[in-house]
Amino acid sequence: MSNIKDNVIKAGHTVADKAGDAVQAVATGVNQAAEFVKEKVGLASPDKGVTGIQERMDVIASCGSKVGVVDHVEGQALKLTRKDSKDGEHHFVPLKCVAKVDEHVHLKMNSKEFAEQSKTNAADCGC
Repeated sequence: MSNIKDNVIKAGHTVADKAGDAVQAVATGVNQAAEFVKEKVGLASPDKGVTGIQERMDVIASCGSKVGVVDHVEGQALKLTRKDSKDGEHHFVPLKCVAKVDEHVHLKMNSKEFAEQSKTNAADCGC
């Protein structure tokens, strides 16, 4: 009986994970479509480039989720504040992962990729 229960629980987790991935993909597509439309009708915010990054700017993943707040730029990495981190650690993202800078820093990666790829020190993030 326990084996059947474990299999059902495992299947439930698998379904939930796949559903989360699907939602992430849809959200990414919607945000990209919205940015495309804004650009075409002249409503897009101009890209300031990485030189426009300032402390306390929100960092937004490509899916539209806020993944952190800028502490500062350190070398070729974006350092995020500990206070706004889920694990209480600074996280670093290579500047090459920045897609656009307007009133926020927009990343080329979605929130799931951010969770998998961000590092807790600049040396490990490949900068």
